[in-house]
Amino acid sequence: MALIPTFFPDCVVAIGTYANSEMPVWLASGFFYGYRVSPENSDDAKYRVFLVTNRHVFDGLSAACVRVNPEADEPARVYNLDLQDKQGKTLWRSHPRSEVDLAVVPVNFSLLKEELMQAAFFTSDKHSASIDKMIELGICEGDFAYVLGFPMALVGDKRNAVIVRGGSIARIRDTLAKANSEFLVDAFIFPGNSGGPVISKPEVVAIKGTKSQNSAYLIGVVKSYVPYQDVAVSRQTGQPRVIFEENSGLTAAHPIDYIDEVIEEHLKTKADLPEPESTPPQEP
Repeated sequence: MALIPTFFPDCVVAIGTYANSEMPVWLASGFFYGYRVSPENSDDAKYRVFLVTNRHVFDGLSAACVRVNPEADEPARVYNLDLQDKQGKTLWRSHPRSEVDLAVVPVNFSLLKEELMQAAFFTSDKHSASIDKMIELGICEGDFAYVLGFPMALVGDKRNAVIVRGGSIARIRDTLAKANSEFLVDAFIFPGNSGGPVISKPEVVAIKGTKSQNSAYLIGVVKSYVPYQDVAVSRQTGQPRVIFEENSGLTAAHPIDYIDEVIEEHLKTKADLPEPESTPPQEP
């Protein structure tokens, strides 16, 4: 019994940089996201595909790389990802609000398919749940969720191997009320998880007055873990001497509404983008 659609992990990629080395250093996670650009009532769905991650992942980089599996049982391939053009102009876009740690960069998804990569993308209309959609679905605290990504540079040896961790939504009411830019998931994450997707878990059973969930949806983007700090105080002076910081086990995540906001602003720039993808959306 699968509770995550089999193609969801194929949307997730490891993001790295060469960092003056011949071998990539894996820094973070990201995922392919298709923003629908054709009318909703159109039978021919077309999507602009972007790589989504955190702003802090791209900050200070002129180029990065991503790791993708071939469809055949072959080693994963590394694709270079330009973050600046030849004139030094930034090719990626981040959210204008400083507290929203999101960035997107357009990708030529057709190239991956032509080279028979085992790659997929979340679609904005079929596989994703915005704040309004989450309210409609009745998503609330206590609902189970998954965090997908590549913590601690554990990308897999021969092929990409996405790590899936389970947890539950710890706090989301303020986000659903659009009073907070992030929600909390009770799930451990570590360096390398940044930029990975948060997926809602389908639940057939529900108590009276709540709704059951029969599909999995992309509901957020991992931002960071929430740290817990403990202070060691000097017995002699009464002043703080050492601050110990630990992982609290809570993960902060942004809802996907902010992905759409960044992409919409990017599309307004009339930047030179690859042709939209036309693909039959799979059900979540």
